[in-house]
Amino acid sequence: MSKPSTSGLTTSAKTSPPPPRLDLDAVLDCTFGHYPWDDWERHALARGLDAKLAGLGRLLIREAFNHGWEGWLQSLCGWSDDGAALLAFALRAPEQARWCWSRLMDTDGLRGDVHPQTGEWTWGYLRLDMRRVLATLHRASIVNRKS
Repeated sequence: MSKPSTSGLTTSAKTSPPPPRLDLDAVLDCTFGHYPWDDWERHALARGLDAKLAGLGRLLIREAFNHGWEGWLQSLCGWSDDGAALLAFALRAPEQARWCWSRLMDTDGLRGDVHPQTGEWTWGYLRLDMRRVLATLHRASIVNRKS
């Protein structure tokens, strides 16, 4: 049995959902199917994002919150601008977004990776390409905080 390509959230062609509101403090008051990541996916689908990529973005937003990724990384994953930059990135460069988001998911927010010698996921280990990504993203987040 294959997994569905999206979470199964749908949007009516007649009405477009309002832009999502990603609010860390409000998550605990949400009900099933109405979490901020669900709202983001519905909004992304309505804006024309591919269903599989919208589903991956939904997972990224959810995991950043549920796994307690660092604040700067949660911000990068949509929690500082209601997912607007995340959606713009995906619409502008879908394959690059898919790669970036998949690697963030694979590494649990750049916390670890599959070690080439053991073949097992190892906390604290990152392949060289991901260490470069981490350094670049972290530098960019520091510059953005200062401006």
